[in-house]
Amino acid sequence: MHPCPLPSPALRALSLGAGVQSTTLLLLSAAGVIPRFDVAIFADTGWEPAAVYAHLDRLDGLVGREIPIRRVSAGDIRRDALDPDHHFVSMPLFALGPDGERGMARRQCTREYKIAPIKAAVRALLGYPHPRRVPKGIYAEQAIGISVDEFHRAKDADVGYLRNVFPLLSIGWTRVDCRAYLTTQGLADTPRSACVGCPFHRDAEWRRLRDTDPAGWAQAVAFDEAIRHGYPKAGSRGMELRGTYYLHHSRRPLTEADLNVPDGPDRSGGSGGQDQDAPSCSPWSCRGEESPAAGTPS
Repeated sequence: MHPCPLPSPALRALSLGAGVQSTTLLLLSAAGVIPRFDVAIFADTGWEPAAVYAHLDRLDGLVGREIPIRRVSAGDIRRDALDPDHHFVSMPLFALGPDGERGMARRQCTREYKIAPIKAAVRALLGYPHPRRVPKGIYAEQAIGISVDEFHRAKDADVGYLRNVFPLLSIGWTRVDCRAYLTTQGLADTPRSACVGCPFHRDAEWRRLRDTDPAGWAQAVAFDEAIRHGYPKAGSRGMELRGTYYLHHSRRPLTEADLNVPDGPDRSGGSGGQDQDAPSCSPWSCRGEESPAAGTPS
């Protein structure tokens, strides 16, 4: 006997990171090349580059009437991380122990500030906000912008009310193909989406931030200095954190880091040189998952 086919999705959503691949999917859908999305959901960490917010406004003007762009948020990750009264925020900081041991702090920021608010939005749009149970057979189809050169990042959803699909894999497009298409649409300047102070930035990205976004660079430098001895919340809870913490993989302050050296062995971001067009920080395929596991000095 053949298994029963899945019912049609109750909702077709795009996980919109506002980077190259997800922007391509949004435009292809609006043009009717791929099935139409009912909604595009952008999870805002509160610390995206100014260019990303400007790009979102532009997309809203271009396709917002056909495909509404819904912005959701779990808070401001930079403010929350530095607030001693806020719950503990765990970003993948590079750590240097008192005896020179190298490690990384745990990463929970993607799940808390991107995945959780998207799931909450999907449940609400389906008509079953938490804590209501989503009935079996009711689900949203969620399109994710992963291209064939990154096929290894494609993953199934971990909940029954979401079914992940990867239209770029189906049509065989690479990131280069997406860039070429966006150029034809007048969007060659589509930025990559990632927090201003993401520790998984390549050196080329840090240089770009320093040279083109002085305000963003100043925020990253100030944040890097503020977390040198761990998060304020850890101290307020009596959690002893030994060693020092950094945004840059060299485990040096951003202002002192050499931003022209090749990637080290515990960098993420896949293969390729520093100046290669890096993938955006997708809620469902954080580049941090590609780096070797490392412990945190304690």
